[in-house]
Amino acid sequence: MTCPSLTQRHKVPALALLCALAAPGQAQERIVTVAPSLTESVCALGHCGQIVGTDRYSTGPGAIGHLPKVGGLADASIERIVALRPDLVLLGPRSRIAERLAQLGIAVQTHNVRTHAEQKAMLRALGRTLGEQARAEMLIAQVERELDAAAARLPGSLRGRSVYVEIGLGPKAASEATFIGETLARLGLVNIIGREQGFFPQVNPEYIVRRAPDLIVGPAALLANLHQRPGWERLSAARRQQVCALDPERMALLERPGPRLGEAAHMLVDCLLALPGVRS
Repeated sequence: MTCPSLTQRHKVPALALLCALAAPGQAQERIVTVAPSLTESVCALGHCGQIVGTDRYSTGPGAIGHLPKVGGLADASIERIVALRPDLVLLGPRSRIAERLAQLGIAVQTHNVRTHAEQKAMLRALGRTLGEQARAEMLIAQVERELDAAAARLPGSLRGRSVYVEIGLGPKAASEATFIGETLARLGLVNIIGREQGFFPQVNPEYIVRRAPDLIVGPAALLANLHQRPGWERLSAARRQQVCALDPERMALLERPGPRLGEAAHMLVDCLLALPGVRS
């Protein structure tokens, strides 16, 4: 089927939707990514040079940070995206613009990556679209090796310890069900936020006090006031300084379910090994 021009597709939405599906292996010369994990994945698959625009949070690798920015994950601008004349737009789960872009005849893929399995599925889908299936499988295997290597570095004194991972205000946490939670499990740690609470739930601070985690991980900016939270000063993790307070760069690495999952696992192990009293 020969696809019509953008103007014609706008007049025939059904045809536009058909033409908006990215054919596997079809040349994608101009790509816009609207999630840092997608940006990193495209680059890891060897197509960084085809990216012509990204979300505001994609600052690397390489010169990616200097590319035009189309907005955030939830507020990307259709006008800015269209102006970049993309062959393919890769969106995260919170984007609301997929249907409109498809109506304009622009190929769109939306990826909702919450688990290790969904991260592998995302890499395989991008590999098919970009004609890089073999490279995608190599990336997946590399991440698995890195996760195993990180787990091997965690000392026995930390295995089985309970951990609470805070990712935002509320507080908002990462549960066992998430890719972060699955990484913790691979390392031999026990997440106090169960999968029954959803992926990234808002949690009652009193629940954290009751569960009394051995270790706490989260953004340094949020954990700076840890002792001011009612009851938290009694937590052994706070009293014994068993807290991984991550700077923005390391927190971003932890929160991005892309090809750097293994690197994030090693970063966590490095932080835990640096805690007071931890024996390697």
